[in-house]
Amino acid sequence: MTMRAIFAAVLIALPGGTSAGDFFTLKGHGGPIMSVSVAPSGQIATASFDNSVGLWNDGAPKWLEGHEAAVKSVLFLDDTALVSAGDDFALWLWDARTGQGRELGRHKGQVIGLAASPGGDLVATASWDGTIGLWPLDGGSARFLEGHDAGVNDVVFVEGGAALLSASSDGTIRRWEISDAPTSRVILKHGFGVNRLIADEDAGWLAYGSVDGVTRIVDLDTQTEVIDLTLGRRPILALARAPRGDLLATGDGEGYITVFNTADWSVATDFRATTRGPIWALAFSLDGGNIHAGGLDEAMYSWPSDRASDSPQMDVEGKPFLQGTQTASNGERQFKRKCAICHTLTPDGQRRAGPSLHAVFGRPAGAVPGYAYSDALTDTDIIWDDTTIDKLFDLGPDIYTPGSKMPMQRITEPQDRRDLIAYLRVQTDPEGGEQ
Repeated sequence: MTMRAIFAAVLIALPGGTSAGDFFTLKGHGGPIMSVSVAPSGQIATASFDNSVGLWNDGAPKWLEGHEAAVKSVLFLDDTALVSAGDDFALWLWDARTGQGRELGRHKGQVIGLAASPGGDLVATASWDGTIGLWPLDGGSARFLEGHDAGVNDVVFVEGGAALLSASSDGTIRRWEISDAPTSRVILKHGFGVNRLIADEDAGWLAYGSVDGVTRIVDLDTQTEVIDLTLGRRPILALARAPRGDLLATGDGEGYITVFNTADWSVATDFRATTRGPIWALAFSLDGGNIHAGGLDEAMYSWPSDRASDSPQMDVEGKPFLQGTQTASNGERQFKRKCAICHTLTPDGQRRAGPSLHAVFGRPAGAVPGYAYSDALTDTDIIWDDTTIDKLFDLGPDIYTPGSKMPMQRITEPQDRRDLIAYLRVQTDPEGGEQ
């Protein structure tokens, strides 16, 4: 049976694209997959570096468009509603039935973690601006909680929504009492940045994963160590708990996924999901039979939890931002490192976080038809040429085009910038030759 036939059989057997224990992929995004969420019905949502949320029905995506930069987190509230957030600092609420959405508000930094209260009436956001946002879905005003000394990476509600736990790059986990006057205290000091949290109140444990590769289970009430599950791979970038609570999965920066049995914390499976790059996103199917994951590939992969090592790995070898940097010219190497994850060089219409750079020289900023530019770029009088491209990477987009979608990055060496511009001159010429 072909892989397409297997995928079709899975979709017929179970609604919403959930798996009965077969390997499958969801393809269509134009950038890496940063987050995966599963609805109570089993429907899957994916958040991508291409600025979009994919809502998957029978293998075909419905694109939820509104974000102005990479979407880092997506979360179903129920079968009809979901929220998303990302590098544009914004939180969006979506209707899963119609695909319509609206922006609820913004942080002052990118948002990479989401949590919903058990009643679904309050959403918490974890932002790199160092705050936690509390967003009432009944139309009330958002509140922002301050207390961490660095960016907040993850949040989770406990005690029926009366309290909140947060993980931060400052190396701490804090507990917040949610009230008219919220208070907080540090309940755990890890020392290295804590990236992800999972709480199981029925079982009484809290799991966290950190920058130094530690995966640790602690008592939810006392924070005393239950077991250290560290396997020496760093950093831990994703955690997921199966809906039945019997499995816990970790994803790390070295491309491995490990699934633990929570009854005795034994390893159920440990496999390399991708030959290169990190695992950013993890979520279990409703029955725990599959583990869905995202990384540098533009597809979401779903492996059977008990037979993952027998299934294909993520296909990342052909990605332009990974391929051939050892033998490439310096200009090509700069493009692949700084530009290729967001931009193509040809007018192919592929989904990407940024517009195509085809024929970029002489083009006004914000002028590619069909691309949703930020107002900051469409209102500028920049014309892309050697001088303006050089300034963009010399000063950085946050200085040269403040308020645009481009991530903060610079090329500090003048020769590297000259080599990049020379490479772009040839590769983006619509006539196929040097201008």
